[in-house]
Order: sequence, then C-alpha cells, then structure tokens
Amino acid sequence: MEQKSLLLVEDDPVFSNVIGRTLSQRGFELAYAGDSTTAQKKIAEASFDFAILDLNLGDHNSLSLIAPLRNNNNEMKILILTGYASIATAVEAIKLGADNYLAKPADTDEVLNALFASADESLRNSIDVAPMSVKRLEWEHIQKVLNENEGNISKTARELKMHRRTLQRKLQKRPVSS
Repeated sequence: MEQKSLLLVEDDPVFSNVIGRTLSQRGFELAYAGDSTTAQKKIAEASFDFAILDLNLGDHNSLSLIAPLRNNNNEMKILILTGYASIATAVEAIKLGADNYLAKPADTDEVLNALFASADESLRNSIDVAPMSVKRLEWEHIQKVLNENEGNISKTARELKMHRRTLQRKLQKRPVSS
C-alpha cells in the first residue's frame, strides 16, 4: 500500500500512541491532534486521505470537524470512534458526512476494516437481528433525547422525568453491549 495520510484526533494518549504506532507500521503517514483546536489547525494546514475522530474530546465532540475535512478532500474516508456508542450519534455522524462509526474498544484491524468499508455495507453488516436488552434500549433513548437537546443535561433530565444527578450517573457508565 502506498503511504496515505491520516489524521488521528484522539484525546486518550495511551490509545492514540498504540493505534498511531500500529497505523504507522502499516504504511500511514500520521498526523495527530489531541483536541479539536489542534485538529482544526492540522485540517487548515494539510489535506488528508483518511481521518479517525474520537467522538468525545473532553468538553467538545468531533462532529464539527467533519465538514472542514470534507471541504479539504471530499474523497477522504472519515471514521468516528467512540467509547459511548449510540444509534443517535451514529446517525448524526453519518448524516454529517462520516463514512463509518465504530465503538471502542477496537483493535487496529477493526479500525482499518471500518475505515475501508463503505458506510452502507458497514451499516448493513452491523445490524443485530437479536432484540436489544432493556438497559441498552434505555441507553439509546437517553442518547436520542440528549442529542435532541444539544447535550443539555438539565433539559434532558426534565424531559425524561429523571433527576439530573441520576442522568449524569447513567451517562458516565459505559453502555451495555446488547
């Protein structure tokens, strides 16, 4: 594979070092950003063939980086990675122009498969025919309402008829897998 440029936007230094080192060994020319401000500077300075964006970057999310990346190179492949996957954020990411969406933890092979897969094929393959558990349905619903309220926890808690602290505790937990 000829060397392709890749922007890795990840605020977890351990994960970014591991995945970055492996991607470099596999022939990618890597640029790294640990926050959205640094990522915006890198996007302004260069065009990339691929981008891997951690959804949650401290107090920000990386969805706002999709449009500038697309403006620089409409053909690039964009993968959103997150430790807090939900249907609402996956749909939002795809609508904004991401090619794929992958939940952490993920190894390099999973990341590369998701990066090179077309969004339609990837979504088709990721559909789980088994029904979701009640806990997973609750998580998905909370994420949907939170997304509709643009991340406003107080407003989301009121709509869900839930105490704000209870909602915050639920949001801090990793989602159940099924």
